[in-house]
Amino acid sequence: LYLWGVVRNDRLHPRHPWPKGRTAAFVGAIAVTAVAVLSFIGVYDRVLFWDHMIQHLLLIMVAGALFAVGSPIDLAWRATTGEAHRRLGRVLRSGPANVLGHPIVAYAVYALVIPLTHLTSFYNYTLVTEPVHDTEHLVYLVVGYLFFRQVFGSDPNRYRMHPALRALYLFVAVPIDTFVGLSLDNETHEIFPAYAAMHRHWGVSLVQDLHVGGVIMWVGGDTLMMLALIPVALQWLHLEERKAVRADRELDAAYGDGPELVAPG
Repeated sequence: LYLWGVVRNDRLHPRHPWPKGRTAAFVGAIAVTAVAVLSFIGVYDRVLFWDHMIQHLLLIMVAGALFAVGSPIDLAWRATTGEAHRRLGRVLRSGPANVLGHPIVAYAVYALVIPLTHLTSFYNYTLVTEPVHDTEHLVYLVVGYLFFRQVFGSDPNRYRMHPALRALYLFVAVPIDTFVGLSLDNETHEIFPAYAAMHRHWGVSLVQDLHVGGVIMWVGGDTLMMLALIPVALQWLHLEERKAVRADRELDAAYGDGPELVAPG
């Protein structure tokens, strides 16, 4: 459907083709999601906690970010016409869309979902209930998309942050993964009964499994968040450079034809 939208957009707007980088990002997001859910990572996601943590990072911080870069809503807006375009416009201007598009809401959802799905009994529920476990995967993708769309991508949104605010937005999210990861790493016993009930006789012990998963969330999550800061910092730098060039041109236009100042002597 996304690729069909790309073809339709390029047909409707030949002078403004859809960026190939965004298409590559969306296809990459699909591939990362498939690896996280359908490969060996998905096979052991309810057996090994550290395996689940790798899956979690792939879904929310890699696939979610790539989906945000892919900007599927922007593509739908550009590839539709007529009544479909008008309906999409009404949805994008609606109250729920404005709420979900707010950076504070996106941050709050991220800050709530990460601890809730790893430090409470909800996680144990996902281990024993397959539909809930599958729904958790979808929630991770949606939360990752909502969070990173504030930083990357071009989806229609009435809230646009300056690169400096985007950098701050990412930076203040780092403690969330750090807190959850350290909490898990400091556990002295298995906190999820479903793992204990499996009586697994291979791999690391139950407590070590928790500790490794906590370290993966702590180190891996913080590393991915800091990597996301790099393009934002570069964008901020380029913006300041453009401002400086524009200021120089304005000064040249204002004083370029004036008398030159000659030092005495």
